[in-house]
Amino acid sequence: MFSDGRSLQVSGAPEQAIWWHVYPLGFVGAEQEGRACSGVAHRFGRLAAWLDYAADLGVSGLLLGPIFASATHGYDTIDHFQIDRRLGDEADFEAFISAAQQRGLRVILDGVFNHVGRDCPIFQRAVAGGPGSREASWFRLTWPPDGAADREPDYATFEGHRQLVALNHDEPAVAEYVTGVMNYWLERGADGWRLDAAYAVPRPFWRRVLPQVRARHPDAYIFGEVIHGDYAGIVRDAGMSAVTQYELWKAIWSALNDRNLFELAWALNRHAAMLEAFVPQTFVGNHDVTRIASQLRDERHLAHALVVLMTCGGTPSIYAGDEQAFRGIKEHRAGGDDAVRPAFPATPAHLAPFGWPVYRLHQDVIGLRRSNPWLHRAKTRITALRNTDMLFEAFHEESRLWVALSVSDAPVTHAIDARLDKLAGNLAVDRKGAMTEITVPAHGWGILA
Repeated sequence: MFSDGRSLQVSGAPEQAIWWHVYPLGFVGAEQEGRACSGVAHRFGRLAAWLDYAADLGVSGLLLGPIFASATHGYDTIDHFQIDRRLGDEADFEAFISAAQQRGLRVILDGVFNHVGRDCPIFQRAVAGGPGSREASWFRLTWPPDGAADREPDYATFEGHRQLVALNHDEPAVAEYVTGVMNYWLERGADGWRLDAAYAVPRPFWRRVLPQVRARHPDAYIFGEVIHGDYAGIVRDAGMSAVTQYELWKAIWSALNDRNLFELAWALNRHAAMLEAFVPQTFVGNHDVTRIASQLRDERHLAHALVVLMTCGGTPSIYAGDEQAFRGIKEHRAGGDDAVRPAFPATPAHLAPFGWPVYRLHQDVIGLRRSNPWLHRAKTRITALRNTDMLFEAFHEESRLWVALSVSDAPVTHAIDARLDKLAGNLAVDRKGAMTEITVPAHGWGILA
C-alpha cells in the first residue's frame, strides 16, 4: 500500500512497463562472498522498504538483478532453485512479491543460463564422476588424454572467466533444467525474465526453451542481454520478447558529450527501424555501465538523456540511483563494478537532499510517458537537426509529441506547423495562428503536444 493507504492491482502488459532496475546484493549491502554469510540473512525487507519510493517514482515494475544462490556477485550461480542466503529465503521472496503486487508493481528476475559458478554442485558432480557421469554432458569438458583421474578436465568458460563454467546448450537435459527454473519462479509470482549473456547462447537453445515457458506463462516478458549484432534477427530466431538496446544507450550519452546530435539522430532512425520488428528494452544506465550522471560531462544534460529515453519507443528501465543522480564509474578490473552497485540506505528518508530535484524530474517525465502509453511503440521523425540542437516528432498512428533538445550555448528557435502546448521543459512557446514558434534556452529542452 502507498503511504496514504492506497493499493493498486498489477495491470497492463509487462512489456509496456517502466522498470526500476535494482542490483539486490549490492542494494542491501550483502557480503562480497556467499560463504561469508553463515546463516540466512533476511534482507528482502530492505528492498521492500523502497517499494513505495519506486511506486511514487512512477515505475510499474522492478527489474531485479541476481537473487539465486551464488558464490560472489550473483552471476556465478550455484543453485537456481534457491534464494541467495545473503538476501533471505523463499518465504522472504514470496513476501516481497506480495508487497510489490499490493503496490501494482511487477517483478522481473535475472536468469543466468549461459554458465554456472564453479561451485555449482552439478559441475562438481560432473568433474568427480568422470566422462561417463550423467551430468558430464551438461558442460563442454576436455578430459586428460591419459585418463588420469586425479586431473580435472579443462572446460569452456564465459569470456575466459575460470569461475564461470559454460553450459553445453546442445544437451537436452540443460534445456529441460532451464525450462524448469523459469517456470518455477514464474509460478511463484515473477512476471518475466532477463536472460543474462543471451548473446553467448545459441539461438536454437532459446527456441527449445521459451515456447515451453510461454505455453504455461503466455504473458511473461522475456528479454535478452545483447550488446551488439543483429538485434531483430536474435529476437526472431530466439523467440524473445526483446533485447537490450545498447546502440541507443551509447548514442544518447556520446552525442550529448560530443555535441554531435547527428549521432543521436542516426541512432533514433536505427531504433525506429527496429520497432518494425520488436520493441527493444531501453535504458541509459544499468548495473554493468558507468552511471549516467558520471558518464555525462555536463550535468544539465541528465534531463536530455531522460527525455530521449522516455519519448522514444521501447520498454524503458531506470537503474536504481540514477533518479537521484548517483555517481559511479565502471572499471575493468576485479571489483570494478562496486562503484555502480552500491549499498542503499535503510530507507529513502536517509538519501542525501541534493538528489531529490532529479527524482522529481523523473517523476514528471515518467508521468508524461504513462499518460501517453502509445509511446511504447513510438517512432521518431527528425524535423530539424544541427550539431547542437534537434527537434523530433515521436508518433504512433494518430498520436504524436514534439521533443526539442539543445546542447548549444545560445538559445535556438524553431517554427512548427502546428498549434502546440508545452507539456514539460524550459522552452518558451509563442503560437502564431496555425504555427507555433518555440525558443529553447541554452542547454534546454522541451516536450510539446
